[in-house]
Amino acid sequence: MANTETALKEALTSIEGATGVALVDYTSGMALGTMGGGKTFDLNVAAAGNTDVIRAKMRTMEMLGLKAEIDDILITLTDQYHLIRLLKGRGGNGLFLYLVLEQNRANLAMARHQLKRIEEELEV
Repeated sequence: MANTETALKEALTSIEGATGVALVDYTSGMALGTMGGGKTFDLNVAAAGNTDVIRAKMRTMEMLGLKAEIDDILITLTDQYHLIRLLKGRGGNGLFLYLVLEQNRANLAMARHQLKRIEEELEV
């Protein structure tokens, strides 16, 4: 089992192309932990904004009567991937991992696989 800091560090260092990662509470929009980002990319602002993305998707699924759960949400930009993975189990309800990847360095399939593994090992 990994704590938040360990899980974030593992995501940032082991996932090829990762430039930022955060653990976020989507009920409040607050980042519970961040690593990476930088002067030009504020992970706290991104965490709050992506909370709105999750809420909108959940409302839409409810209106459509969909009973499935969200595994992850992918946003592609011209030079980045933004991956949002909702946590399941072990106190993860209401939390998500947010990962920013440089598109030209990342292997999206591997990043999704590794983020899922990190999520499974995370103890919140």
